[in-house]
Amino acid sequence: MLTRKQLELLELIDARLRRDGVPPSLDEMKDALNLRSKSGIHRLITALEERGFIRRLAHRARAIEVLRMPDTAQPRNVARVIEGGAKPTPSPAPARAMAVQQSYAMDLPVMGRIAAGTPIEAIQEISHHVSVPGSMLSGTGTHYALEVRGDSMIEAGIHDGDIVVIREQTSADNGDIVVALVEGQEATLKRFRRLRGMIALEAANPAYETRMLRDDQVEVQGRLVGLIRSY
Repeated sequence: MLTRKQLELLELIDARLRRDGVPPSLDEMKDALNLRSKSGIHRLITALEERGFIRRLAHRARAIEVLRMPDTAQPRNVARVIEGGAKPTPSPAPARAMAVQQSYAMDLPVMGRIAAGTPIEAIQEISHHVSVPGSMLSGTGTHYALEVRGDSMIEAGIHDGDIVVIREQTSADNGDIVVALVEGQEATLKRFRRLRGMIALEAANPAYETRMLRDDQVEVQGRLVGLIRSY
């Protein structure tokens, strides 16, 4: 998964390459993404390159090649996410879809590590896959998994090393445990609340303080719907 700024930059580069045959300049990238300095653009480019979306060509100015784009298809249906499943079929009626979904295990991508403590670098590319019961998934939305690092959510039953199952969404209700992207840079797993015009990211461990942030500093990227633990 890419951050919002990473995706915006990738789409900008791809569009300009298709239109002009050359990528935009650093100044054009900076202005298009409303960033204050070129250093932010350099960080985004490096992140895209590390995740395998672009490649910088040596010894050539403004030489960037787009290797791939994120999957922008509709949310996976059952046939697409079951390992070795049949070809995609039209979506069944909701009740039948849920019955089919609950009878299978599904392979979800583990997108990297998420901090239950001090925020860490935003979600990485797929590291491996994990098999998840269909009954754990929430409706027909897109899901992914993350490995937990830290103990700030331990009183919510989320331990260091657990795998959490996340449904992609950009909104949250008070009390939801969410993947929150803080200031476009760092991802963390916390309980979400709106308090006095601010967003509170609450830990479930008295050793950690609640973080109070402005609305524009927090981007919800998904809601916790399940947990897998190995003993």
